[in-house]
Amino acid sequence: MAHIALPPGHIGIRGAMAFRPETARPMNDLVEILLTGPSTLTKGERELIATHVSNRNRTTFCHNVHGAIAAAHLGGNEALVQQVKTDYLQAEISAKLKALLTIAGKVQQDGKLVTQEDVTAARNEGATDLEIHDTILIAAAFCMYNRYVDGLGTEQPNDPDLYRERGKRTARDGYISSSAEYLARKN
Repeated sequence: MAHIALPPGHIGIRGAMAFRPETARPMNDLVEILLTGPSTLTKGERELIATHVSNRNRTTFCHNVHGAIAAAHLGGNEALVQQVKTDYLQAEISAKLKALLTIAGKVQQDGKLVTQEDVTAARNEGATDLEIHDTILIAAAFCMYNRYVDGLGTEQPNDPDLYRERGKRTARDGYISSSAEYLARKN
């Protein structure tokens, strides 16, 4: 049960966004830019970064929904998403993404833990400064989103089919369209 009276029928961050919709747009704009905008990282790779951070923060809604979106972008490869959540260093992903996930994991703990050596290691695997920047911003933003969801005690079901359906729709339509459609249906 949520810590404050959130509108009924909304799960995860959707409940918080429905409570204060004027904050939903800028949050969705940021996630839209970071996860679906132009980038040399694929949408699937960026979703894996969001999933990795959300899983480390133990935010059920966020790691499940972003894991489902990542899987949708990765041809339905739920096993890869699960491997990234449990042991990304052994996952069949690029060395560059592993280096970026290391940075993201440090940001999740404390941004000051990121070292020049971490950045150099990512660059040595081919990461650009923009990719490093965006990885850090994705990790920082998802710490905020995770704390928002968990701090309000939002409803976070454990229904894989719900997340699969949502993940496919968001992968297809993006965050702003999916969020507007969702909130319009629920209000």
